[in-house]
Amino acid sequence: MISLAPGTKVFLACRPVDLRNGFDGLAAKAKDIIEADPFSGHLFIFRGKRGDYFKGLYWDGSGLWLIAKRLEKGRFVWPPITDGAMTLTPAQFAILVEAMDWRRTIAPAPTPKPLLI
Repeated sequence: MISLAPGTKVFLACRPVDLRNGFDGLAAKAKDIIEADPFSGHLFIFRGKRGDYFKGLYWDGSGLWLIAKRLEKGRFVWPPITDGAMTLTPAQFAILVEAMDWRRTIAPAPTPKPLLI
């Protein structure tokens, strides 16, 4: 996982978005949905419809990072679906990335490695 600089905010779009978007599409969604500058140095998280996948967009001063995570089993614990966005602390983001229930901070059972066929 990338380490976030002190003072970095983590914005989470509460409504699912089309995750076929890349750098430019997610930057436009950060501006429209979250109403923030995608080049501000903050992290923007977008969830998929099923809740088992997310993409993040982060400007480090020299370029954009596009991060993604898909769970092989289960779903991330997301806040209720509403319009707009919410701000997470870096600690809440770390718990979300680990697929833990950030409301109770219970670690999920380990997922077995997928087999290539």
